[in-house]
Amino acid sequence: MTKILLLLANGFEASEASVFTDVMGWNKWEGDGSTEVVTVGKHPQLQCTWNFQVIPEQQLYDILLEEFDALAIPGGFEEAGFYEDAFSEDFQEVVRYFDAHKKPIASICVAALMVAHSGVLKNKRATTYDHPTSKRRDQLKQYDVQVIDQRIVCDDHIITSSNPGTAFEVAFRLLEMVTSKENKDKVKELMGFV
Repeated sequence: MTKILLLLANGFEASEASVFTDVMGWNKWEGDGSTEVVTVGKHPQLQCTWNFQVIPEQQLYDILLEEFDALAIPGGFEEAGFYEDAFSEDFQEVVRYFDAHKKPIASICVAALMVAHSGVLKNKRATTYDHPTSKRRDQLKQYDVQVIDQRIVCDDHIITSSNPGTAFEVAFRLLEMVTSKENKDKVKELMGFV
């Protein structure tokens, strides 16, 4: 079984997290059956961006990172406190672990800033929230990242994306990385994306 750690910071966007549980859940029941998602946070209860509350399945301090095969990270809002958890040393250590072991890391929207903050995107290609009124791409450049003007950017084992509208495609790309293109195509078709 391929275990995916869905790392949830306070202030995360529920829709960006749910794509990972949905795509991998569909794969578990309708695809090759190989994926399992475990929601993990630093707090017993997490507050999503729009006041939705979530209880993660596990606490970060109770898991063994070596039991996981991939990392998935939804973005969130500064106004909801997202960067407090995202930039914490505890979360940064998780990102560095997955990078050091070349395990897939999939991030949506501003979660790329969390990945960059850990140092693992230095001199790599990536993207983040791209609306013309946003400062997020300039922030990403400050981490010595080569910012690419694309909706989704893959550099080796790391996926970054430009906005919430990319969320499902990021989850499908992660599914392909941990299973196969054929299996991803099957799940995508069953979910009505083809």
